[in-house]
Amino acid sequence: MKRIVLGLLAATALAFPALADDIKPALLYDLGGKFDKSFNEAAYNGAEKFKKETGIDYVDFEISNASQREQALRRFAEDGRNPIIMTGFSFVDSLTKVAADYPDTKFEIIDDAVDAPNVRSVTFKENEGSYVVGVLAAMASKSHKVGFIGGMDVPLIRKFGCGYVGGAKAAGATEVVYNMTGDTPAAWNDPAKGGEIAKTQMDQGADVIYAAAGGTGVGVLQAAADAGKLGIGVDSNQNGLQPGHVLTSMVKRVDVAVYNGLMDAKDGKFTAGAQHLGLKEGGVDYAMDDNNKDLVTAEMKAAADKAKQDIIDGKIEVHDFTTDSKCPY
Repeated sequence: MKRIVLGLLAATALAFPALADDIKPALLYDLGGKFDKSFNEAAYNGAEKFKKETGIDYVDFEISNASQREQALRRFAEDGRNPIIMTGFSFVDSLTKVAADYPDTKFEIIDDAVDAPNVRSVTFKENEGSYVVGVLAAMASKSHKVGFIGGMDVPLIRKFGCGYVGGAKAAGATEVVYNMTGDTPAAWNDPAKGGEIAKTQMDQGADVIYAAAGGTGVGVLQAAADAGKLGIGVDSNQNGLQPGHVLTSMVKRVDVAVYNGLMDAKDGKFTAGAQHLGLKEGGVDYAMDDNNKDLVTAEMKAAADKAKQDIIDGKIEVHDFTTDSKCPY
């Protein structure tokens, strides 16, 4: 592993543009890989946008097992990479150790928080965006039964599910069929299992299924399309994966979090601390484009937009989920 990371760093350093002397960015993806069509790929897109606009290159690394997290962080820090951005709550323990050992290096973690003077922590109000797509799901459903398939069974994903249940029931769904894919990191990258769970949910009457499961969700969307039902994507805009069969996607602007972190570091404006982004901050939303414009009626869009504004204005309380509480819907 060390040899692989060192080789990657050395190869990339040779091509690193001169204008990047003061900033040497690095990006680490969590399990599921760079091109998962979801969470990690959104991070990649943010980094690519930064590279295109500034001409500043970056190195990146896709971990394949948990032990590589701390190794990769240390290797990047030792090489002088700065800032170092990572995707996923699973980096918390490794970052806590490494950030303390490299106080002059700027770090950004997405989807969890590390309290350190050199760490920016970016989290999202996934429950807010999920509430809005829940409204759309219920209005699109003919059976009044909708589904939710999460990835790894952790509080973060239950937060997606809780918001979705709230929105769906508020808009008339009589039942939300609810499943998690697993309780290990493998749950993020198992499209076959995602498809199997989706088929089971459809057998139970669900005709719109929201997948908050990383790469596993690709299988959910495929199964829904094959059955002539509707899926809902997550994190990235996944409407184009199954055009005409993806009702919408709950976009989580991981790309913006990565882009802003890199740009702030470049401009000398990088600050540590917590950022918690919801509908009001543009951190989450639902996606509309040519792929789903015929699926979302004017009435549905008006209802979704009203739910958004009511949440922003505090007229709707969208419940969160923590390890100390249950989803109240």
